[in-house]
Amino acid sequence: MDRIDRSWTARIADALELRHFLVPRTPILSPARRRLARALTVADLRKVAARQVPRAVFDYTDGAADEEISLRRTREYLRELTFVPSSLSGLEAVDTSTTLFGAKVAQPFVLAPTGFTRMMHADGETAVVRSARRHGVAYTLSTMGTTSIEQVAAESADAPLWFQLYVSRDRETNADLLRRARAAGYGALLVTVDVPVGGQRLRDARHGFGYPPRLAAGTFLDGLRRPGWTARFLTTPPLSFASLGGSTKDLGAHMAHLFDPTMTIADLQWLRQEWDGPFVVKGVQSVADAVRYAEAGVDGIILSNHGGRQLDRSPTPVALLPEVVDAVGSRLTVGVDSGFLSGADIAAALALGADFVMLGRAYLYGLMAGGELGVDRALEILSAELVRTMKLLGVGAVDDLTPAHVRVPGTEAAARAPFRATRPRPGEHRPGGAQARRTASLR
Repeated sequence: MDRIDRSWTARIADALELRHFLVPRTPILSPARRRLARALTVADLRKVAARQVPRAVFDYTDGAADEEISLRRTREYLRELTFVPSSLSGLEAVDTSTTLFGAKVAQPFVLAPTGFTRMMHADGETAVVRSARRHGVAYTLSTMGTTSIEQVAAESADAPLWFQLYVSRDRETNADLLRRARAAGYGALLVTVDVPVGGQRLRDARHGFGYPPRLAAGTFLDGLRRPGWTARFLTTPPLSFASLGGSTKDLGAHMAHLFDPTMTIADLQWLRQEWDGPFVVKGVQSVADAVRYAEAGVDGIILSNHGGRQLDRSPTPVALLPEVVDAVGSRLTVGVDSGFLSGADIAAALALGADFVMLGRAYLYGLMAGGELGVDRALEILSAELVRTMKLLGVGAVDDLTPAHVRVPGTEAAARAPFRATRPRPGEHRPGGAQARRTASLR
């Protein structure tokens, strides 16, 4: 009996030693905050978003053109990239800040322009720009934004703002938008060039989604199962292209004139004269086009297939980076978007030569999942993932990421390449093309 008693006593003593590790979590009373706290990745936020909004709204954000081949290829390519870390680097902290077109930002990623943002959550662009301001991230307002140029600027305080332009057939409309954006303090202009016509998005077509957006019977019934979204949608102002004026019924008319398939380089040069700040072309999908735009005098380009939402089977933007940076990286700033959903994705693109990454779906999942709090959660996740990836790679600053840190599918060159200590900041390219030299090891 004494032996049994001593055994139980020892077990109880051991259990009591564990009490130091059994610290209860502070309860989170808000259901929205609880949902967001459980999301550890952007993929988790995507799952939460799918439960918070009607399926038609989720599919508008999540979907792509035709068979969605471009979107799948981009994500598969990013997953196949292999990191090459450097150990014993002696790093205690890393610096994720950079400079984009003269403005210091806390992160090397920019929030992309999106249309119908208030359909995803009633707070729309206002929620996004507030979160961007807190995190020191640049935000881009779309011509198809559902909050006006002036209202977004009023919410941004001193956060970097960019404006995205779809070139309309009406040149005076274009000029007026640029004047308003400049007066409101937007720093850079993005001209989207990959939308001569809208892509065929089959998910939207099957939901009956059109312009203006209408709630089909199935979507309405689906909305009843999402009372939070439905209540906000029905009790806030109707959707409109707020910077273009008019009401919901005018959306169709705006869409008919919003894209100009006759646009040429000459039109781009006219716009360049109308805008006296940094001028960026978004939607570049070949080395030849990158060279053409560099020769036209733009300040930057964004390699983009519109998130796979325009031409299906289009090139994978991140795969184009080495060649494009080699061709024009010494002359202009190079960004990339489409398919980026993690801090590791961002680190890989920077290592391949990008000066910044543009994110769309990544923060929109957060917006749908929890409004402004959800965008905050998305940016927290991405920032933490980027910092952790850089530490594990042995890199102290984003400018230290080079092709030596990532192995491209189908090549072993990066693993054999010597590590470079630094790379120039955007806009500070060294003579001879420092960014071109960064990509030399990939050849």
